[in-house]
Amino acid sequence: MRRFWLFFLSSVVFSSAFGRPNLVFILADDLGWGELGCYGQEKIKTPNLDRLAAGGVQLMRHYAGAPVCAPSRCVLLTGKSLARAEIRNNGDSKNGRKFPGQWPISEEAVTLAEVLQSAGYRTGGFGKWGLGPTDSSGSPLRQGFDRFYGYNCQRNAHSFYPPFLDDDEGVEILNDPAIPGHAKKLQGEVLAETYWGQVYAPDRILEEALEFIEAHKEEPFFLYCPFVEPHVAMHPPAEWVDRYPREWDEEKGVYRGTSGYLPHPRPRAGYAAMISDLDEYVGAVMDRLEELELAENTLIVFTSDNGTTHRGSDPDFNIGGVDPDFFNSLRGLRGFKGSVYEGGLRVPAIVRWPGRIEPGGRSHTPSYFPDWFPTFCAAAGVVPPSGMDGVNLLEELVGEKTLVREVPMLWEFHGYGGQVAVIDGDWKAVWMGFARKGKRPPWALYHLKTDPAEAKDLASKEPEKLRELQSVWHENRSDHERYRIAPLKEELSSP
Repeated sequence: MRRFWLFFLSSVVFSSAFGRPNLVFILADDLGWGELGCYGQEKIKTPNLDRLAAGGVQLMRHYAGAPVCAPSRCVLLTGKSLARAEIRNNGDSKNGRKFPGQWPISEEAVTLAEVLQSAGYRTGGFGKWGLGPTDSSGSPLRQGFDRFYGYNCQRNAHSFYPPFLDDDEGVEILNDPAIPGHAKKLQGEVLAETYWGQVYAPDRILEEALEFIEAHKEEPFFLYCPFVEPHVAMHPPAEWVDRYPREWDEEKGVYRGTSGYLPHPRPRAGYAAMISDLDEYVGAVMDRLEELELAENTLIVFTSDNGTTHRGSDPDFNIGGVDPDFFNSLRGLRGFKGSVYEGGLRVPAIVRWPGRIEPGGRSHTPSYFPDWFPTFCAAAGVVPPSGMDGVNLLEELVGEKTLVREVPMLWEFHGYGGQVAVIDGDWKAVWMGFARKGKRPPWALYHLKTDPAEAKDLASKEPEKLRELQSVWHENRSDHERYRIAPLKEELSSP
């Protein structure tokens, strides 16, 4: 049935590739909502992303597919919300290898790459995959990508000087010896060069992405760049670290790996350097499109897979040495990566399409990852498959009509104790800890327009609204053999 649908799809797209836009989706890893200059960041330099925003539109209430890596990518590429996705938490495939790859999406899953590939687009993925090992149904090359280069396994991506990167369904050896992404140094001097290897993997990933653009400049392409920065370990180039003030790190001093991942002598400068390095990669993609005279016919989306890195065991630093308080990464939002509160899900998002989207705009309409599947299909002139949970954002972004969403936005996250979120306009219902032992905690209700920090629980004052959002989740979720919640109905009651 899946193959029949893809064959049918290829027969209903435009008969000619002429005029179809190139599609570029750039995904940052653990980038916080307030960590770009165009989103109010005052310390970290992001000139290229600010330039992208000036030429396009910023989405001010855009939400990731999940609060952690793999399920967010699953939601993005399959167009189904986290309440119906095949992957609803991080988890390894358990194939016995050192870098096993994550639990694979199924052969039956239909990805955005498959749809575009069937419509005549050349498809390339460069960065972190996280949806199944190369010898499984989740391999990028078995899910619609003509070319893949990067980290198949998320655990390999903990180091920016890894032993290898995946090259289609083979590997390219990069570093021998490799630099593991986890270590502590509780005594003595911490030197950044201790943790340098021979080949910086993000640079190789960028090189391959730029080569893909060059190779397919004469035909429509879909370029998917799930870049790995600023996810820790903190492994930034020294050139960027040196551009940031030494005074930043005089207060707290070095990070010794006490909250996971690698030590770093200047963690605040190091984190800023990772984001600025990511910004340079985005600039390189933009510049290559302009050099090849492709920019005017290319739709670019930039966003992040979830919010900034969460707290760890060290009270002075978040996981990996990140200090989001210093950078005001949350800008008043609650929660971090791993949480369905705003700080874990709300992410920066920028869309540019010259000649179609007016530059310099801001949209405050709520949107989320399932929307990109139908949006890219609409841009390509492709009929999307049925059963998508998102809506086409282009009609609103180009000013044709106001977005209408029949079903509110849904998340059902099976990690970090189990979490549910439902957003309907300015209202948000949250259920935290459904997978914990003992009595389940009650739901909470927030009004985001008046309380973006989610500080005032209105469940007792607005019980009808809470029941409405609970019912939306209950009626639109699906059970999965790996993700079950039982019982359900007794949870849908007055707080």
